[in-house]
Formats: sequence, C-alpha cells, structure tokens
Amino acid sequence: ARLRQFQIGQHIREEGPETHQSKAGTPTMGGLLILVAVVVPTLLWANLTNVFVWVALGTTVAFGLIGFVDDYLKIIRRQSKGLSAHSKLVLQTASALVVGLVLYDMSRHGDYSTELLFPFFKEIRPELSIYFVPFAILVIVGASNAVNLTDGLDGLAIGPVMISAATFLLLAYAAGHAVIADYLAIKYVPGAGQLAIFCGALVGGGLGFLWFNASPAELFMGDVGALALGGALGTIAVLIRQEILLAVVGGIFVAETVSVVIQVVSFKLTGRRVFLMAPIHHHYEKLGWPEHR
Repeated sequence: ARLRQFQIGQHIREEGPETHQSKAGTPTMGGLLILVAVVVPTLLWANLTNVFVWVALGTTVAFGLIGFVDDYLKIIRRQSKGLSAHSKLVLQTASALVVGLVLYDMSRHGDYSTELLFPFFKEIRPELSIYFVPFAILVIVGASNAVNLTDGLDGLAIGPVMISAATFLLLAYAAGHAVIADYLAIKYVPGAGQLAIFCGALVGGGLGFLWFNASPAELFMGDVGALALGGALGTIAVLIRQEILLAVVGGIFVAETVSVVIQVVSFKLTGRRVFLMAPIHHHYEKLGWPEHR
C-alpha cells in the first residue's frame, strides 16, 4: 500500500511482450521488504562474531544498493532504463572482489579452503589458489545477473530462489558439522553452520513476498531484490564451496542466462534469432503460453 502511495510503479519496456504492458504501474522495489526480512532475523539470531555471516550480509546489502539505485533512476526518469549495464557490472564486480579477497586472505592463514569441489567426484579437488578470487567474482556476479534475467514473470524468480536457499540451508549446516561433512564427502567449513540462519531467512522472506508476487502479481521485487538475492545465493555457494552445485540447484537461472547468450551470439554471427524473444520465458509467451501456466 505504501509503494502505491509513493507511486513507486514499474515501467515496462516497450520492446517486451505485449501482455506485459498492462502491468505498468504495478508497485516495484518489493525486494526491499525481502531484504528487511533477511537482514533483521540474521542479525537477531546468527552469531555476529562469525565472519561468514557478515560476508553474506554485506554482499547481499551491497548488491541490493546497486539494484536500489537502478530502480530509483527508473522511477524518477519514468522509463525502463536505470543504471547502464557497464556501471552495474563494475559495481557488482567491485563488491564481489571484496568477498574474494577476504576469503583468499583467510585461506592463506589456514582458516578457509580454496579447493574446488565437484559433486559426485569426491577425489577431484583442484586447488584454485589466487585464481579463487576471479572465480568467486564470476560465480557471485553471474548468479546475481542470472536471477535478474529470470525475474520476468510473476513468481518466476522468487520460486527458484527459495528452492536454492532451502537447499543451501541444509548444505550450510552439513558443511559446518565435521561429522556430517565427512559422511557426505563435502568440504568441512568451520562456522558455515551459521549460514543456515541466513538461508532460512531467505526462504521466509521469499515466501512472504510470493504471497504478493504470485500471478497476478500485486508487487514486483525490482532489481533491488533480484540483484541482491542472486548475489546472496552466489555468495553462499562460494562460502560453503558448492559453486558447481549452484548451477544444478539453480538450473532455471542457468537456462534463462544461456538462452540470452545463445540469442545474442546467434544474432551477431548470423543475423538470426534462435528464440522469438529472450530470455526464454518470453519465447514461450510469444508462442501463446499463458503466464500462469
């Protein structure tokens, strides 16, 4: 109600699907509500002496601020263009760089491992060393933008975010428990169990948001939500050394991103489009699939 009162409405791209034009004016920046629902419980119930908790919170808030500026510019300009893609990428990379450097410094003191784990292949654990930093940036920034690309239909982004967060809740607890981690042949990360609280807050905040975002959506999360939630998932995956698994758990995000890459590469090389519109959820809309299916 407050978002409507302040006239914080969504501006729809003219080149988007025709069915989306009726959504113009729907309150956006609902991601702020999700962030409050994530940050406050984490501060209340997590161990605030745990560095992983602060890394997860800091990255989430940093990416949320980037999204907030983007959304704010769209609102005051009354158009669908906010921050330039270059500006967003630079700010995202800088935020993720801090995470990479902090964790790499911890690894040099023996407080963290930069081994890369492959699910189902427990003997394959290459040591990334200094290459861990660019790898962490790639995972965090990639996850953030992947969620942002997926956020194009009612409930499409928040559903997989909740599923991914719930999965990482279990894995974070397991990674922080030496006996369970050894039994499951995953990397033991001392202190990672506290991240289960953060992941639980993500699930709870997402569930509350979904009540208003389910079709027909009364509220959109905006970039402040999509960039922050994607950044949070990427950061958790890096912290508990489950980056490869993120691509499986967040398979929808991967499919959406790959569809955009295929579309762009195909058009630049051949002048032809593989999909009627990218990301792929718009392709199905163009085929006549109703949004609520």
